[in-house]
Amino acid sequence: MIVKEGTVHAAAESLFLTQTAVTQRLRLLEKKMNTTLFIRSRTGMLLTPEGEQLHRYCQQVSEMGGTVLASIQGAGVVSNIRIKIAGPTSMMRSRVIPHCQAVMNELPKLHLSFLIDDGFDISHQLKSGAFDVAILRPEQITPEMDSKPLLPEHYLLVCSSKWKHRTLLDIISNEKIIDFDQEDQMTFSYLKKYDLLHAIQPERHFVNNTESIAQLFIAELGYGVLSQEFAERYIQSGELHVINENKAYLSHSSLAWYPRPEQPHYFAAILHAIR
Repeated sequence: MIVKEGTVHAAAESLFLTQTAVTQRLRLLEKKMNTTLFIRSRTGMLLTPEGEQLHRYCQQVSEMGGTVLASIQGAGVVSNIRIKIAGPTSMMRSRVIPHCQAVMNELPKLHLSFLIDDGFDISHQLKSGAFDVAILRPEQITPEMDSKPLLPEHYLLVCSSKWKHRTLLDIISNEKIIDFDQEDQMTFSYLKKYDLLHAIQPERHFVNNTESIAQLFIAELGYGVLSQEFAERYIQSGELHVINENKAYLSHSSLAWYPRPEQPHYFAAILHAIR
């Protein structure tokens, strides 16, 4: 401030301090640095060579600090930032990726990594820090996480369209369920809701890819549940047939993340976009 104003008196007025207070602080700084920073002249306070060096250093630090702060505050707009999101095929394909497109267009420096994972519990992806946001079931969300309930998915019981003339009881009694893996309980939950578990075959086929599950249904190798959003294109194309009178099972899930005291704009935009 002394450099800017030219005199101790003017600097003191700008800082709302007394001249004595400014002089004392200057003397303390000079003592700590063991050098003289200013000399008095008729035109005011002039920097010594040592003072000029310190002034240049302070300017550089100030400019650097401003650049760093602008970079942090402008992450996703003026500086690159990456956010990683994990979730099941149906939610990622029908909601997360489409909903994030507007945010990606708005923030050209925001880079997103999408992991499609149909595992029963992917909370470890979030807990390990491998991903910033994950789609979890309500019971998988722990107290230290923040979360946002998403619109429930409607799961339908489907099979090959070539079985459309067969009865529901005939299909579930004589054909095998096809699920993601041993932990996948979605088809069982559907059948339990409609009191159909008593009639099913005890053994299941497993394939850990939702697209492949649909293809096995189409190939008449079994039946099971798919989310309506995922199955719709196969239903419209006539490859899959919905059984049990189009009755649905609602599956609830939430967007989960670890809290950030000062939530960045780009992060809030992502959370707001996904529904």
